[in-house]
Amino acid sequence: MADHHHTGPITSAPMDYPEHERTYQGFLWLVKYGSIAVVAILLGMMVSLVGSWGVIGGLFMFVLSGAVLSYILR
Repeated sequence: MADHHHTGPITSAPMDYPEHERTYQGFLWLVKYGSIAVVAILLGMMVSLVGSWGVIGGLFMFVLSGAVLSYILR
């Protein structure tokens, strides 16, 4: 059988906490504005496809809901 020689604990490179924080803030930004975009698209589709506003009303609702949600969640 093979001999296993343990010389001590294996340590990895030191953590770069500022880079971790910057990456996490970018992830949170992407999740927040991605969710706003999805909700705005769904509201625009709801108004244009189900409601009687048509395509122009759907676009209006998309822009309006995106602006309102961005303002609320800033």
